[in-house]
Amino acid sequence: MSSTYGENLKLSIFGQSHGVAIGMTLDGIPAGLRVDVDELQSFLNRRAPGQSDWSTPRKEEDKPEFLAGVSNGSTTGAPIAAIIYNTNTRSGDYDNLKNCPRPGHADYTAQVKYGGFQDAAGGGHFSGRLTAPLCIAGGLCKQWLEEMGIRIGAHIVQIGSEYGNRFDCLNPQLDQVGKIFPTLTAETAEAFQAEISKARAQGDSVGGRIECAITGLPAGIGEPMFGGVESRIAQIVYGIPAVKNVGFGLSDSFATACGSESNDAFTSENGQVKTVTNRCGGILGGITNGMPVIFDVTIKPTPSISKPQQTINLQTGEITTIQVKGRHDPCIVPRAVPVVEAAAAVAIFDMILDMKRG
Repeated sequence: MSSTYGENLKLSIFGQSHGVAIGMTLDGIPAGLRVDVDELQSFLNRRAPGQSDWSTPRKEEDKPEFLAGVSNGSTTGAPIAAIIYNTNTRSGDYDNLKNCPRPGHADYTAQVKYGGFQDAAGGGHFSGRLTAPLCIAGGLCKQWLEEMGIRIGAHIVQIGSEYGNRFDCLNPQLDQVGKIFPTLTAETAEAFQAEISKARAQGDSVGGRIECAITGLPAGIGEPMFGGVESRIAQIVYGIPAVKNVGFGLSDSFATACGSESNDAFTSENGQVKTVTNRCGGILGGITNGMPVIFDVTIKPTPSISKPQQTINLQTGEITTIQVKGRHDPCIVPRAVPVVEAAAAVAIFDMILDMKRG
């Protein structure tokens, strides 16, 4: 099913943007794993809307309620189920979308596939609102991975035409990422925020790029061909609305590099095999080589903009103009940073279970 992910664990996400609640089930998790609810809430708060000038004014508490699978601060071994109630919806803003689809959204394709039975309010099941339950699952997996010495962190490296610094690919300093705005420097944060503010003032939106690093992974995780680390991370990351590209290591730069510029020479450090550089992003043949896993994610501009846009009335066939109502982010990249971390955490924990059950 398209809303289910995983080989060893099974993550299912359900709900609609303006429904009563959204939620997730996470099956295949061993019993006895610690669950820090306060730490999880802090992680969810990073994604939550209505907290800054560069996000949608829609405010949601995003407080998860566990229905099963967690007791007395630990997993029970049973499937974990959690929901988040939607409390601040304005469905009337979306009354005309079934007949006049918004450019850049899934309104038209959903209409074709589901014949009008889909929930169009707020984008329904296609909405970025569904990344909140993904962050429940990913926030839990991040906690469990950190107890194994595996850490995951991401930051913004591009907003529009503005670029920022990247991680040191040999030794990513995850603690350097800003807590309020996720960049490596305050100067970069200011430049990115100015780019977002400019787009908002013009009734437009802007996209960008996120870089994610995973440290502490041993060599030997992943499978060749279709079970590779790149494949399994990319599959879940592409489930994040607005993600249009995922690249590992040198990413797009592989196309213009020579072999001498893309290979990583091997060396030895304290008896361990290392590489002098990390252009491959910590993965060779779909399998981790013990270096940090580095990948980047391209996020398209928010399609909901206040500028008039051309569309078609699906009932009459007439070309018409639409002006999108509602409350929308001028740039969803800052709020997508923890979502990318969450997706990576679920993928990596699923692969860790490969080794434990193999």
